[in-house]
Amino acid sequence: MDGRAIVVITGPTATGKTRLSVLLAKRFGGEIVNADSMQVYRGMDIGTSKPTIEERGGVPHHMFDIVEPGDAYSVSRYVEEATKVVTEIQARGNVPFVVGGTMLYIDSLVRGRTFAASDPDVRKAVESLSDPYSELKRVDPDGAANLHPNDRLRVVRALEIVRLTGKTIAQHNAETMSRADAFNSTKIALDFADRNFLYFMIDKRVDSMLKCGLVDEVRRLNVRTNAIGYKEIAAALRGECSMDSAVMSVKQASRNYAKRQITWLRQDLSVNRILRDEEIDMERTLHISTGILEKAGYNAINPDV
Repeated sequence: MDGRAIVVITGPTATGKTRLSVLLAKRFGGEIVNADSMQVYRGMDIGTSKPTIEERGGVPHHMFDIVEPGDAYSVSRYVEEATKVVTEIQARGNVPFVVGGTMLYIDSLVRGRTFAASDPDVRKAVESLSDPYSELKRVDPDGAANLHPNDRLRVVRALEIVRLTGKTIAQHNAETMSRADAFNSTKIALDFADRNFLYFMIDKRVDSMLKCGLVDEVRRLNVRTNAIGYKEIAAALRGECSMDSAVMSVKQASRNYAKRQITWLRQDLSVNRILRDEEIDMERTLHISTGILEKAGYNAINPDV
């Protein structure tokens, strides 16, 4: 097996990625690397559907609970830290299973994307501008056209890149994308053939989160975050809306997020998509996935799992 080979298990939320990845990791001698941007945070367990100890089934899991809630965590940091974890797993002779639904994290890790470093002095100078968007339009009109004038965070970052590298966002990204991938990945994406069933599973998951104590988790953490499930419940706890309204917002935001995940996956022709018919067909999904990995050159060391 290629020393740069990894397996990616992805797909929209609530499609069974965790369960499948554990079964495959047991079958092929793997370890799991988180690729969910919210599961890196400590204490954000229920609202992110972080796998419990029981659900992990004795399989080593990495890149969970590494950041305090409220702290910033960037895709560049993820690539750096996850790459180290993946190479350590490979050095042990095991198969890295990169599992999650944050497509930007997965894509950046596989490609080995590098990101322009941030310079505190340059960022401070950019942030002090009275109208950074107008400045971006002057130095990188195409980049500005792809950003909303009120998206100050991304506007400032785009200007910072121009000042640090002398290159536009498009030029910087093109150079990064032209490099050979850091890892040879076999990608498996789960989805449901019936979109309405996916929405049903999302609603069911949100209801389960509430029963498991999501409200108490949000109250205990007491941090400002844009994470789905947390910002809506926090708004209700502050009295800005009813709890019923907040729950409906969580479900709708989760559906919208799933749509974005599906759109991203459809653009990646290297993905092996498995359309599940119903909630209970994991045996069939495992059989298809096993065939995909064996065809890619992976050998099952525990075929009866």
